[in-house]
Amino acid sequence: ETQRLAGQSDEERSANLTPYRVIADHVRAAAFLIADGVIPGNVGRNYVCRMIIRRAARFARKINLSEPFMAKVAAKVIENYHLAYPELSANQALIEDTLTAEEKRFAETLDSGFAQLQTYIDELKIANETILDGKRAFDLYATLGFPMEITRDILAESNLNVDENGFFEAMEDHRLASGKGSAFAEMNGKNTEFYAQLLSELQMQGKLPAEGVRYDPYTSFTSTARLVAILQNGELIETAQIGDEVELVVTDSPLYLESGGQIGDRGKVVSYPLVASEAKQSPGWEVEIDRTFKPVTGLILLAGKVKEGSPRVDDTAMVSVDISSRRSTMRNHTGTHLLHAALRHVLGEKVHQSGSVVDPERMRFDFNYPQAVSKTDLLKIEERVNQLIADEYPVRKTEKTLDQAKAEGATALFGEKYGQTVRTIEVADERGRVSYELCGGTHVDNTAEIGSFYILSESSVAAGVRRIEAVTGLGAYSFAREQITYMNEIASHLQSNPAGAHSKVEALEAELKQTHRELEQVRIEVANQAFKQKLEDVREISGVPVLSALILNADVDALRSLADQFRQKHPSGVVVLGTVINEKPALIAAVTPDLISRGLKAGDLIKRVAQVVGGGGGGRPDMAQAGGKDPEKLAEALQQVEAYIQENLK
Repeated sequence: ETQRLAGQSDEERSANLTPYRVIADHVRAAAFLIADGVIPGNVGRNYVCRMIIRRAARFARKINLSEPFMAKVAAKVIENYHLAYPELSANQALIEDTLTAEEKRFAETLDSGFAQLQTYIDELKIANETILDGKRAFDLYATLGFPMEITRDILAESNLNVDENGFFEAMEDHRLASGKGSAFAEMNGKNTEFYAQLLSELQMQGKLPAEGVRYDPYTSFTSTARLVAILQNGELIETAQIGDEVELVVTDSPLYLESGGQIGDRGKVVSYPLVASEAKQSPGWEVEIDRTFKPVTGLILLAGKVKEGSPRVDDTAMVSVDISSRRSTMRNHTGTHLLHAALRHVLGEKVHQSGSVVDPERMRFDFNYPQAVSKTDLLKIEERVNQLIADEYPVRKTEKTLDQAKAEGATALFGEKYGQTVRTIEVADERGRVSYELCGGTHVDNTAEIGSFYILSESSVAAGVRRIEAVTGLGAYSFAREQITYMNEIASHLQSNPAGAHSKVEALEAELKQTHRELEQVRIEVANQAFKQKLEDVREISGVPVLSALILNADVDALRSLADQFRQKHPSGVVVLGTVINEKPALIAAVTPDLISRGLKAGDLIKRVAQVVGGGGGGRPDMAQAGGKDPEKLAEALQQVEAYIQENLK
């Protein structure tokens, strides 16, 4: 299929086997990814999907395929594999639309980026160098959106390399300069060696066991621990003072680490007991924790601010979760599982999760679907979730092998990495199973604990991916209370009650439309009367009847109607009318047919007049219109009519 699209002979194909193989492999991989709900994006598996498509697009240029073509190749993939993989044909439209959209998006980037990179390659060859400066590679990425992976591929074809460390350093410098902090340093492994060394030393000193920090966010909201390390600005310190921003390492932590879309817990670490009973124990202190992260396996850092006292290494401490915040997050997280189930129930089994974010305030759930979800279906989905909440289904959390969970029908989020032992969340009882997913997050014990569920919005994230934002529990109550308050305020302004507000609004709308029609009729009549007076001002230029006039309180349709009236009264003539609409000038020009043959054209005339008011326009030789920016110059613009006629009339 690719050969047919490229229009190449068998000999040409044989001479270009690599592009053909890359295109075939990459389009096939992209089709399977998209069918599984992985849409091109900038993070994780979504980024992998994007790079697969873009790499295929880059190799397509080698066989002169510059227009979007992958949808047609994907159709062949689906034709060949649909019996074994029915999800391909079920998502064919999504696959084809996504590939085409991504190709179009990348086309301009590829052209401009390749041209600049080719300049860099020429410079390297002239200088007899083999490595492209990392900052230059990053500039290609930052200014043109040209991925580093594509840069690396193209350089390799010329036996050149890119300084990848320099690329990441330039990226980090860019992040810091733009005020986005140094989180990328943690992501790209820049500090991994430091943290791995810290973990090793703490283990060798006997302060941490072989498995590292004991982590259990499921069985308790608190744990007693020993404070084994304090870091400030990347440096180890022995003690901290009030107001210091620090990172703590403790032996045991119940605080949930950000994972699977659920944000990390907030909490606090306090001295335990509060009053020191040992000479080595510091007096009462407290650190408020607002972030937790794991730089290397086995090491957990609790980041926050010292609120009281002076924590010291080797103090005994109590680590506790912000229970209110955690419970709100649990309600929202279980809510996403019910939402997922409701989406599949209402929209069909082909719907599956593409991503999520869960925090104490709300949930955000992304899913594959080719178009906007209708208001009717959104109401059905919302009603379904609330029914599942009211039905008081138990929520079971168990650990089992990955193979066992899959055999039992557990849903896995595509692209996530799972170990041999997994945690499953099952919403089910003797009435049947509502939801069964692999999930390491924290959840309520019964759906009734969620309270209620409201959808706030439904929107598009990318081609074939929709997003629902929703609230549960106290967040749902706050939303409902806010809506009721608004409704009561509106009803009060309407001098009605909430139940009668809708009919009152409809009555007001009808009254407003009628008033608008009456005002429009008055405005048209005023414009007509003004125009009748202007008709007395028709003058002759080189024997041609001409009217150029400013008509207030008229819209473009009214000007056009008035121009027609002029032509009815003057079978041979030129009319140019101007008005002001929303503080902007508007113009209409009309020329009778006999004068068109003598060199006068409404389109040319209106362009000349509009230039004076800072605008432009055009149209047919007999009728044209234009807009502008400066209404103060309308009178001056209308003066151009005479000059145009004298210069162009034959």
